[in-house]
Amino acid sequence: MGSESEKGREEEEEEDIVCLDESFFVNDDYQLTTFTFGSNVLELYCLQSASTDFDLTGQLVWPGAMLMNGYLSDNADILQGCSVLEFGSGVGITGVLCSKFCRKVVFTDHNDEVLKILKKNIELHEHSSPSAELEAAKLEWGNTDHLGEILQKHSDGFDLILGADIYILLCSQSSVPLLFDSVEQLLRIRGHGNCKFVLAYVSRARQMDSAILKEGSQHGMLMNEVPGTRCTVGNLEGVIFEITLI
Repeated sequence: MGSESEKGREEEEEEDIVCLDESFFVNDDYQLTTFTFGSNVLELYCLQSASTDFDLTGQLVWPGAMLMNGYLSDNADILQGCSVLEFGSGVGITGVLCSKFCRKVVFTDHNDEVLKILKKNIELHEHSSPSAELEAAKLEWGNTDHLGEILQKHSDGFDLILGADIYILLCSQSSVPLLFDSVEQLLRIRGHGNCKFVLAYVSRARQMDSAILKEGSQHGMLMNEVPGTRCTVGNLEGVIFEITLI
């Protein structure tokens, strides 16, 4: 009798378990939002608040992207006629701005759900940048297969590599070496002085601040803080780095 009552309780407990589909954690209530950077007005679909899934931070526009776009808008000459690859493009706000000046922009992200909205925003702007080649690609930092597929199409590399606020969470500290592995591979295609990595960095934790500088040094890179770019963005300290091979 005891075993039967225990079995009954177990069955009741199993009935109480609610299995949630992964879509429960995904917010896709995107809104068309207008952003202005100098004389450049951009419209993109993005979220106003984050999904429950921390891996979907790319659905939002983060402070570092605003810092990056402000910098690029004020220094558009560095984009003129260039080819660009962006790490962690998210909804694509930085790449879309670049498309107004560049001849080629490859937007990348590692998350399939983020890539969906990224591609939608690229389609939204393709007509306004007819002279620019725009492409979205999956790229997980340190994944040589992903990077290899991109370089099969773009074997001559890129003039600029961009990354804006791509370290949102402290738990991403372990991925810092992987990012710099990929950055180094791209920089070495063009060789010293022919390609640079522009990073809009927002400080959220001292451990991450140290990790960024340490990895740059260990990968044989020179981390140059762009004068006049250190400022407060979203109540946090942000800065632009130009990173090149030593």
